[in-house]
Amino acid sequence: RSEIIQNNMNLKVWDLQLSDAGIYTCNYGSVTVSVSLHVFKLMISSDGYFLPNEVLELILMQNSSHPLPNLNITLLNSNKNVVRPKLSQDKTHQKYVLELKKLEATDSGTWLCHVHSASPLIDHSISFDVKVLGFQNPDVEKKYAAVDSTVILSWHLNFQKIKWNEGFTGQLTWKQQESAAPHELLDFNITAQGKQHKTKQSSRFQFEIPANRPESTIEMELPKVQLSHSGQYQCQLVYNRRHTQSNIELVVLKVSANPVGPLPRGAEITLLCQASSPLPPNAHLLWERENGTQMDIKKSKPREAKVEVKVNSAGLWNCHLIEDNERKISLNYTVEGAPVWISYVTTGTCIGGSLLALGLACLCIISGMNWQRRRQRAKRMTQARQHLLENKTCQCQQ
Repeated sequence: RSEIIQNNMNLKVWDLQLSDAGIYTCNYGSVTVSVSLHVFKLMISSDGYFLPNEVLELILMQNSSHPLPNLNITLLNSNKNVVRPKLSQDKTHQKYVLELKKLEATDSGTWLCHVHSASPLIDHSISFDVKVLGFQNPDVEKKYAAVDSTVILSWHLNFQKIKWNEGFTGQLTWKQQESAAPHELLDFNITAQGKQHKTKQSSRFQFEIPANRPESTIEMELPKVQLSHSGQYQCQLVYNRRHTQSNIELVVLKVSANPVGPLPRGAEITLLCQASSPLPPNAHLLWERENGTQMDIKKSKPREAKVEVKVNSAGLWNCHLIEDNERKISLNYTVEGAPVWISYVTTGTCIGGSLLALGLACLCIISGMNWQRRRQRAKRMTQARQHLLENKTCQCQQ
């Protein structure tokens, strides 16, 4: 593992080991030169390949022919910021262990371990790579959509950016409620060369896998989304039996009217704004009329997923989903007034119907009176016959 370079008589050693530490002496004629070699070895847990929230453990070893100094160690992350790991060492100062918890995907890059000692004078930096496989999305993300719109859910992986050269797998799942069992939608794997292969698993509802997307993107498309499509969509990555995930919560909003159609003069309709699931305490639904007054505002009750408003005039109404005092999505509904002739027809129909009902009522009364008279007449005739039979009436003799 070593050779002497003849032109300058330098000694070159490859694959340096801790055991190579010591004093090296060069004799050239009457000249003797000695060099003390101090060797450091830095070992990184998981070979530098991590998932988010895992622990980075560094083991720094040193060896020398002289008494080992107590080292001052500074750790700098990929952004050249000083980080302060948990540090422990043995009594001989030969072994130092540094632990840094909860790595993030943004920690990927080249780090520096700076070693300093006043006696003997040591001022040395050791660089090493940290690769944290993860998402460029937030851990939890909310997406809002209107019923019948097209929704695209995307997860952006960082394996190309950090030059991750190990294969890994993943899957996409969905569940409508937190307590429900997840339903598998998609399996995928990424090869060590960075090629992506997907396998569609679900037939529960229709979704598409958009074509011509980057290898580092996992994406699904929901055409004509419905309230039943809402819920938690989770993308999970698996590497060496360890996993990490990112969630997108889909909230769907719908507005409707009852009855549907133009609003006749003097009539009333109900506008309904409905979210796909109960809202958290910091969110609510709000109906408001365009250019309306404070009286034209209707707010949902706490934790309710719908709000209704009664409308008796034409105009534009907006329903907002508000979370932390911020509008997340707004849908509008235009209440159209019925043409005048429709109002006249409606009024005429109502009057005609009333007159018809009155006529029927009168006819019923008259028929009832006639029936009562016939009944009384029949009763008198029956009584008369009975009296004749009992000889209680006089008959004229001829």
